Amino acid sequence: MTRANVMGSPNIGVFARATDSYAIFPEGIPERKLERVSRFLGVKVVSLDLGYSKLIGVLSAANSKGLLIPHYITSEEEKLLREKLKVEVKRLKSKYTSAGNLILANDVGAVVSPLLGKRGLATVEDVLGVEAVHGSVAGIPLPGSMAAATNRGAMLHPQASDEELKLVSEVLKVRVGVGTVNGGVSYVSSGIVGNSRAVLVGSLTTGPELMTVSTIFE
Repeated sequence: MTRANVMGSPNIGVFARATDSYAIFPEGIPERKLERVSRFLGVKVVSLDLGYSKLIGVLSAANSKGLLIPHYITSEEEKLLREKLKVEVKRLKSKYTSAGNLILANDVGAVVSPLLGKRGLATVEDVLGVEAVHGSVAGIPLPGSMAAATNRGAMLHPQASDEELKLVSEVLKVRVGVGTVNGGVSYVSSGIVGNSRAVLVGSLTTGPELMTVSTIFE
C-alpha cells in the first residue's frame, strides 16, 4: 500500500480504475509514473480518456472480466477499449452515466444501485460475469461511490449499517469494514485504487486511516 496523487489530486479513485487484470488511468500522466503503477499493481496500465473525460473511476465500473461504460461513449471508443483490455466492454443503457458510482464490484459479485433497475442488474451480471444484487451503502443508492472493493476486501462509508456490511460481504465474498480516506473523506472510493496485489490511497490519507485500509485489504 502506498499514498499517491493522480492528476495532482488525492482523489485518485475519481480518475482511475484497477482490477486484477488491468488498470485504466487518464491521458496526460507521465509514462514513468504509469510504469511504476504497473509494477506496483502487477497489471498492464492503459492510458486513455472516456468520452473526453478524465474521470475514469466515476464513469466506469469493472472487474477482471469486463468493463461497463456510459451510454454516450462512441462505438469506436468501445472497440478500442475492447482491443486494449482484452475483456468484454459494454455501454450501460441508462440515463445515469456514472457507472463507477452506481456499481460496486469485484471478480465474485456486484452490489448495484436500485436506480439501474432490473435491466441494469442483468447487464452487470452479463458483462462482469458475476452475481449482482441491488443495494445501497449508508442508505444512499450509490454503492460504488460509498465503498471500494477488491477480491480481498471491501471498505464502506462509516455510516454503513450492519445489514449493508453483511450484504456486501456475502455478495463479494470478502472481509468488510468501515473507514475514511484523505483525512476524513467518507466517500471511500474517491481515495482508493487497488486490486488483490496492492492498494493506492490518496496522498492526504492519515496514519490511522492507512491502518484501517491495511487491515481490510491485507
